[in-house]
Amino acid sequence: MLLLGQLHGCKGCIMKEREALLELKKYLMSRSRESGLDYVLPTWTNDTKSDCCQWDGIKCNRTSRRVIGLSVGDMYFKESSPLNLSLLHPFEEVRSLNLSTEGYNEFNGFFDDVEGYRSLSRLRNLQIMDLSTNYFNYSIFPFLNAATSLTTIFLTYNEMDGPFPIKGLKDLTNLELLDLRANKLKGSMQELKNLINLEVLGLAQNHVDGPIPIEVFCNIKNLRELDLRGNHFVGQLPICLGRLKKLRVLDLSSNQLSGILPSSFNSLESLEYLSLLENNFADSFSLNPLTNLTKLKFIVVLRFCSLVGIPSFLVYQKKLRLVDLSSNKLSGNIPTWLLTNNPGLEVLQLQNNSFINFSMPTIVHNLQILDFSANNIGKFPDKMDHALPNLVRLNGSNNGFQGCFPTSIGEMKNISFLDLSNNNFSGKLPRSFVTGCVSLMFLKLSHNKFSGHFLPRETNFPSLDVLRMDNNLFTGKIGGGLRNSTMLRILDMSNNGLTGAIPRWLFKFSYLDYVLISNNFLEGTIPPSLLGMPFLSFLDLSGNQFSGALPLHVDSELGIYMFLQNNNFTGPIPDTLLQSVQILDLRNNKLSGSIPQFVDTESINILLLRGNNLTGSIPRELCDLRNIRLLDLSDNKLNGVIPSCLSNLSFGRLQEDTMALNIPPSFLQTSLKLELYKSTFLVDKIEVDRSTYQETEIKFAAKQRYDSYSGRSEFSEGILRLMYGMDLSNNGLSGVIPTELGGLLKLRTLNLSHNFLSSSIPFSFSKLRDMESLDLSHNMLQGSIPHQLTSLTSLAVFDVSYNNLLGIIPQGRQFNTFEEDSYLGNPLLCGPPTSRNCETKKSPEEADNGGEEEDDEAAIDMVVFYFSTALTYVTALIGILVLMCFDCPWRRAWLRIVDAFIVAVKNMLP
Repeated sequence: MLLLGQLHGCKGCIMKEREALLELKKYLMSRSRESGLDYVLPTWTNDTKSDCCQWDGIKCNRTSRRVIGLSVGDMYFKESSPLNLSLLHPFEEVRSLNLSTEGYNEFNGFFDDVEGYRSLSRLRNLQIMDLSTNYFNYSIFPFLNAATSLTTIFLTYNEMDGPFPIKGLKDLTNLELLDLRANKLKGSMQELKNLINLEVLGLAQNHVDGPIPIEVFCNIKNLRELDLRGNHFVGQLPICLGRLKKLRVLDLSSNQLSGILPSSFNSLESLEYLSLLENNFADSFSLNPLTNLTKLKFIVVLRFCSLVGIPSFLVYQKKLRLVDLSSNKLSGNIPTWLLTNNPGLEVLQLQNNSFINFSMPTIVHNLQILDFSANNIGKFPDKMDHALPNLVRLNGSNNGFQGCFPTSIGEMKNISFLDLSNNNFSGKLPRSFVTGCVSLMFLKLSHNKFSGHFLPRETNFPSLDVLRMDNNLFTGKIGGGLRNSTMLRILDMSNNGLTGAIPRWLFKFSYLDYVLISNNFLEGTIPPSLLGMPFLSFLDLSGNQFSGALPLHVDSELGIYMFLQNNNFTGPIPDTLLQSVQILDLRNNKLSGSIPQFVDTESINILLLRGNNLTGSIPRELCDLRNIRLLDLSDNKLNGVIPSCLSNLSFGRLQEDTMALNIPPSFLQTSLKLELYKSTFLVDKIEVDRSTYQETEIKFAAKQRYDSYSGRSEFSEGILRLMYGMDLSNNGLSGVIPTELGGLLKLRTLNLSHNFLSSSIPFSFSKLRDMESLDLSHNMLQGSIPHQLTSLTSLAVFDVSYNNLLGIIPQGRQFNTFEEDSYLGNPLLCGPPTSRNCETKKSPEEADNGGEEEDDEAAIDMVVFYFSTALTYVTALIGILVLMCFDCPWRRAWLRIVDAFIVAVKNMLP
């Protein structure tokens, strides 16, 4: 009968379950957004010729043709939705149910209007449930508790926030694997001790705190894998953990554990993976022998454990494949015996210690990754090519190596990542290196003293992706050594002694993303083809001798960072230049003409035009720079008034998340597939981060000095994203200070000094609560200093010197910290920190002659009034004459004479 059934085509799942699958699809489609309907289980069709056992996500029993495995795949719901469990009842023999999803608005609960919490008890064969990456919360545990046949539950990356689900698991005595990683669980875990058959427990990346509960873990004798990383466990490790004879994986990293490793760990004879990184273990931890861990293999991670000596139990290991002892206090010689004793070792990481010597062992064929950066090893190891013939990744940076480049590296044909930066190597790069390391993809030799020509013509790096040779002593023209490195994406040759022009063959590198050649002696013009490269996003040509006109535009879809400061560019600024630019630095060139009426300026974040010969007024089109953070127009020849519409500039008006400065990370991460280990929690490959970070540095005048504000380095986004500033100083601007500028709430520095502004200080400046530096000096400001400015508690620099201000200097908060220099040249200001009293006490004799003195004071006040009035008009007249002759060569000298005249007249006042 079975044979006849097969001959007549009974190959699909039974009709009852086929119809149930289509009903389940209908239910899921009813909750999906219209744009995602085509992605909802497309192989589940009404076509009767379609074998439902071949549908995506369906697994059938080969004999009975009943569904034993069901997976719904990714969902794109309109909103988070619960699952009607009654739709699963027809699948009576299902063993595995996968509801995990990588879609949007995933499942958030269960319901069954008939069976209620007992719904899953209908599925008597159900063993595995994968509910990860959803929005499930505590409401599902009563349903799960009814599925007593369950042996495996995955609940990672859900929305479980609160106490540990004690009672919700009490009846699942058959449970062997429980994965609750990446939730927000906390509190007691006492009921876990009843899960006596548990073999794998994952609680990583939760909020569980306190000591490791002895009565829980020490009584689960079958535990093979225990992952407690990324919680808040404190105290010492329980001695009873040594009872777990079957334990293969123990990950306690990223907690706050302390004390010493208990000697009972000698009994963990099955241990294969041990990670204790980022804890507070005592120095004596390294003295524990643990000599019985002879079966330890694969991976040992003891990073950030405050070790002062190599743990002696490692001497007895013979099967290790990864050892990470980084960021401890280890010193002396690098333990060569780790390599000798473990011929299968593939990864050795020893960075951030204090090792002083590294002697190469005999040949070690399997080692592929070696990192001993940031130590104190003065001499590079000899014969590394012979000892480590298959090395792929080598990082020896920050060690103080001296002498010539190690020639042995030239024989390492498989090396793809090499970082020897921040050492003291000198001399030329050997020919054996530039022609022999044909597999190089990442080369970083920055901050050394290498000299000679930059990569000779015979260089052969066909796979090179990242090249950083900055801060060396290379000279001469940029040769043709990189001609065949057509895959190059990041090129940094800054801070050397290179001469000549940018070679034209460079423009054929279609993948170039970052080009940094700053602070050399390059000359010529910027070739238009350089700015037409399709992926170029970062160009730094600053500090050279480039000349000629600026390019008309940049062909960049994502927006480019362009640093052209400290060169000899001439002519006007094209009005189309900002169309695809996020940062434009043109400071200290010889540009002329007026500030153009820029078009399409939505992308610009930072615009720096300081130190040129720009004339005319500030165009109102600048008010459309909606995303500006730093604006520097200082030290030019601008005139006219400050447009009040500058208050429309962003400077933090938008929400913080929309104002995040998009500093490109400049990295490329690749996976070096080392089949190191495979367990429930550990992937079977190691991710090798072949990254290079470009730190963006902007120097901006604040607090009366130039400070550097950096954006995104390897470890942080930097302070640049928090910096907002406007500098209009050293121009010929006149008229009033717009009160509207008080609406730039995030502004941290404002410099309007050395102009001809003649209004009072706006009261609205009291709203600039983030202001750190306010410089209004060397103008013709009148009136008093608003007392409301004392509310600016972040103010570190305040300068109103050489104006016509009068009255009492405000006191309190930050104003008590400012010196007299902040108020010089204002003889009518009184009170601390000046020596002028605002009120003088009268003696009895003065009281008798009070009428006379009052007359004298009135006369003096009138004199002051006449002097001040005359001074204002004379200064204004001189200022107008100066403004009428902006291009006169004597203008700067005349302005200094005017300043001196103002000071002299002021000093003549009573």
